Amino acid sequence: MLNYIAEFFQFLVLTMRDVTPIFLLIVFFQIFILKQPVPHLRRVLLGGLYVVIGLTLFLMGLEKALFPVGEIMARQLSSADFIGVSPGEKASWGAYYWIYIFAALVGFATTVAEPSLIAVAIKASLVSSGTISPWGLRITVAIGVAIGLAMGTFRIVTGTPLFVYILVGYVIVLVQTIFAPKKLIALAYDSGGVTTSTVTVPIVTALGLGLSGAVPGSNPAVDGFGLIAFASLFPIISVLGYAQISELKLKFVK
Repeated sequence: MLNYIAEFFQFLVLTMRDVTPIFLLIVFFQIFILKQPVPHLRRVLLGGLYVVIGLTLFLMGLEKALFPVGEIMARQLSSADFIGVSPGEKASWGAYYWIYIFAALVGFATTVAEPSLIAVAIKASLVSSGTISPWGLRITVAIGVAIGLAMGTFRIVTGTPLFVYILVGYVIVLVQTIFAPKKLIALAYDSGGVTTSTVTVPIVTALGLGLSGAVPGSNPAVDGFGLIAFASLFPIISVLGYAQISELKLKFVK
């Protein structure tokens, strides 16, 4: 118990160190640029305290649970015993199908629970007067992340260059941007960014590092990273595709 308390205070000090520049910046602008007192000072200070404590607990959770779980699951699903090959033998890419399924399901689940995406979906619904469904947007983005992570783990297993996937993906995005409804283009691009936040990034990063460390011939420093790029790119494709399909449906109905 004492060890956990000591670790909590260590993380608390690190969190306060990271948050302090933001606090000082806000205070500087409020006092020296705007030259006004901080409105609702007591509420702001209490909210800041909640943020610091929350970030501290979140960082502890990452260190103690999310990172280890992601790496352990990746190593177990790609171990020689599980996929049925001799230790050190390079299996065919099809033997790792459970990894692709696990990556897709993890991507879908973490994205649906992503606080940043929930906030964007609610705001999008309010601005569009309910035209954009919060759940519809979240599910569409989650499907994009699921497909992206499945593709990303396939890339790690096969050892193919990352830039090929990213280049082809952004060519698709550019083509979709030309034909997609203009009012949803910005939302689609933002949907790619909000997936790389507090819940998704730790698990996805741990998954990539664990998988690259378990696949023979893979280098964690080279192949372990890059999954976040897939998690950012494919939601843009899925949201633009959803917008295009919706527009076509409206044309046929009319």
